[in-house]
Amino acid sequence: MNAQKKVAFYTLGCKLNFSETSTIARSFENVGYERVDFEETADIYVINTCSVTDNADKRFKTIVKNALKKNENAYLIAVGCYAQLKPEELANIDGVDLVLGATEKFKVTDYINDLSKNDFSGEVHACDIEDADFYVGSYSFGDRTRAFLKVQDGCDYKCTYCTIPLARGISRSDALENVLKNAAEISKKDIKEIVLTGVNIGDYGKGEFGNKKHEHTFLELVQALDKVEGIERLRISSIEPNLLKNETIEFVSKSNSFVPHFHVPLQSGSNTILKKMKRRYMRELYVDRVTKIKEVMPDACIGVDVIVGFPGETDEIFLETYNFLAELNISYLHVFTYSERPNTEAVEMDGVVPKNVRQKRSKMLRGLSVKKRRAFYESQLGNELTVLFESENKEGYIHGFTENYVKVKTPWNPELVNTLHKVKLTEIYEDGAVKFDWVDNVTETNESTLADSL
Repeated sequence: MNAQKKVAFYTLGCKLNFSETSTIARSFENVGYERVDFEETADIYVINTCSVTDNADKRFKTIVKNALKKNENAYLIAVGCYAQLKPEELANIDGVDLVLGATEKFKVTDYINDLSKNDFSGEVHACDIEDADFYVGSYSFGDRTRAFLKVQDGCDYKCTYCTIPLARGISRSDALENVLKNAAEISKKDIKEIVLTGVNIGDYGKGEFGNKKHEHTFLELVQALDKVEGIERLRISSIEPNLLKNETIEFVSKSNSFVPHFHVPLQSGSNTILKKMKRRYMRELYVDRVTKIKEVMPDACIGVDVIVGFPGETDEIFLETYNFLAELNISYLHVFTYSERPNTEAVEMDGVVPKNVRQKRSKMLRGLSVKKRRAFYESQLGNELTVLFESENKEGYIHGFTENYVKVKTPWNPELVNTLHKVKLTEIYEDGAVKFDWVDNVTETNESTLADSL
């Protein structure tokens, strides 16, 4: 009966959400649904939500409206963090038929009886977050050139601004043998790069059901993955500075597969704010992590998460963060404007920063990020690096990333998609991408296709 039914997916938020969306999509395909692009007409639209920022909440309503424009009778399902935190709120949005929480989302097809639209509010199935104590593995492939491999879920940290523990539950991990099995499966699908993802991946090793004993460490995970055959590249996504150990950094520097790219959340360059946030480090430790990475991998790319406008962030404290980041040997910033989240400690704190001031500070740090990225790219000019090319044709160009995350581009050539090539970086385009010369030989077919595309 479902053979003719079509399902489409939209993912908000992080790499972890992408890995889980892909796994949920496969569960639909396994029972006979055809997966189509979200821009196409479908019988079911599944939206994987995020609730890290207020903006992600607002975008959900827009996505629902866009889906209903394509098919006003489509069955709409909401899953993910926002669905766990505010299930009734989502269920009351016009057009939403089914809302599934943290544990229910992986059994979504079990909750679909028929595809009749609900006359009133949507149906809700969301457990208490305390019951989200078991682990469900997932990974993505086919959506992008690289695959996102989930190795950990949940978080035991109590950061005062964050709702993720309320949305995803306690820290728990996949079994090492299962991670390796999934990695091996991905490697057989002609995927050249795997990105490790989770909520707090440095905490890898904690078992299920509240068991806090680490069966394996993150270092042991990295060491084991490095031995999986067929994987060209492995990339570590965001990892807390207090959990990024010297041994891991040193191993990556000598690794067969792990690339010299780290994304390490900072959140603030002020120890005063870090304490208010209940982060588990001070800025001195962060400097130590950056120094260690650059000591053993001088060309490594280091990305930084930072939050602006947290309660108590005065002009002087913000400038402390700005100057700290300006002097730090990092490559780019991901800037988040603080937004009040219900049921967090920070909501009750004094020293609220006006929203227009938050936006101004965000703009300043985004400008600093542009300068940092350009300086890093300039430091790489003349280097010979390996590029993995992406699959999208963007205005007649194909883009790719080097192992240390320098973005390059060249005129569109479909034969380059999902291929690795050695190049020499030469200059920076106005849009920030980098031009290069070929180091390895491009085949005659490639050259012909390239000429045709010009």
